[in-house]
Amino acid sequence: MNSTLFYSKILLFGEYGIIKDSKGLAIPYNSYNGTLKKKPVTSLLPSEQDSNASLARYVLYLKEISQTQEPLVRFDIERLEQDIQEGMFFDSSIPQGYGVGSSGALVAAIYDTYALDKIKTSQALTRELLLKLKEIFALMESFFHGKSSGLDPLNSYLSIPILINSTNRIETTGIPTPFEEGKGAVFLLDSGMIGETAPMVEIFMEKMKNEGFRKMLKNQFAKYTDACIDNFLQGNFKLLITNVKKLSRVALSHFKPMIPKQFHALWQQGIDTGDYYLKLCGSGGGGYILGFTPDYQRAKKALEGHKLELVYRF
Repeated sequence: MNSTLFYSKILLFGEYGIIKDSKGLAIPYNSYNGTLKKKPVTSLLPSEQDSNASLARYVLYLKEISQTQEPLVRFDIERLEQDIQEGMFFDSSIPQGYGVGSSGALVAAIYDTYALDKIKTSQALTRELLLKLKEIFALMESFFHGKSSGLDPLNSYLSIPILINSTNRIETTGIPTPFEEGKGAVFLLDSGMIGETAPMVEIFMEKMKNEGFRKMLKNQFAKYTDACIDNFLQGNFKLLITNVKKLSRVALSHFKPMIPKQFHALWQQGIDTGDYYLKLCGSGGGGYILGFTPDYQRAKKALEGHKLELVYRF
């Protein structure tokens, strides 16, 4: 099969807030990727068989959404079904349930290979086209999560940073070039457990019924998130660290159910020492936790025994 490679993504800022119209910033993360492959059914490995079976279930959903009266997106279902029968699977190194967009990359690959009248990455992407793509991807990915913003597949499909100003205002953006000799860093901390998006989003929606929580989201969480995004894009990393600390504190106070219990003390330790600051990576509940530090060597020492992955140096 001649299928493109699609990369994982990291939502640097905006988890949960983007559901309620605050800013978000997503960047491609090229350490992991996935692509559609095909080989004889009899030679599929167990994990490839699982992927093939999952695609067979997914095609039923895609058939359903492309047969509505005025479909948002249509697929070459016949070719897709044929390829699945002939042993197609998604060959991916992206860890599932880790908040780095495993289903997003799969959705991008299916759209790229089988969508009819697809919006190509080579054309001039106006705001209208970006919103249409986001809407299509949200519909396609909702099969996996129950509710999707469409951002993960959009980021995977375009493979460039995306700035979310509000639900209806998104744009591609540039980010400062990483400083290879920089002491500061953005990193991933492996929680060692898988997180499930749907239950976490459910907890959040339940919390949103509380007026105090809604106020906190607007006056603190969204405010610090927006400030962090502005700091990051402007390359003002000193101020970024200050605002990430505030964001980390708010997350620990108000998003505790989304942070695995065994990391509560470690989270607080970072705030107390200033060695690092942790925040949610995606919906939380497990998977990766995002870390920001003014001194990566110091953070590594403080987090000894935990698996860290470097994302960006500044």
